[in-house]
Amino acid sequence: MTTYERLVAAQTLDGVVTALRQTARRVLGSDGIAVVLRDNGFSHYVAEDAIQPLWRGQRFPLETCVSGWAMLNNETVVAEDIRRDPRVPVLPYQNKAICSLLMVPIGSPEPIAALGAYWCAMVHIHDDLVARAEALAHQAATVIARIQRSDMNQICYPEM
Repeated sequence: MTTYERLVAAQTLDGVVTALRQTARRVLGSDGIAVVLRDNGFSHYVAEDAIQPLWRGQRFPLETCVSGWAMLNNETVVAEDIRRDPRVPVLPYQNKAICSLLMVPIGSPEPIAALGAYWCAMVHIHDDLVARAEALAHQAATVIARIQRSDMNQICYPEM
């Protein structure tokens, strides 16, 4: 089953997260990925697939992490050298074997999530790679919007 087919088959937000966790690393050719949800002013790292543990289960204020920056600015972050990018905080990456990253917001106009891809070596993050990551994010956003509409349609209103 392709990534698109897995996403379209998702019936819940958890299903979308699972589809991204299971496929995004392969699609992007990265050493790791993380799926991050926007949660009451925090970036909540809910899922990952990586060669070493990243931040699964942890929450960071939106203003203090690169996933938060991507969501708050509704903009893709390309950091070929994380040590030289002011959007990437030093402390969370201190003990991680990460040199390059790509962080893509999911949802518009106000992103509700982000997809991060990480590399242990410094890599050139070319336009095709950014386009693939943004396509994944767009597909995920479309499915999440469908799920949210479906949930709204299932709300029962009392008769007047």
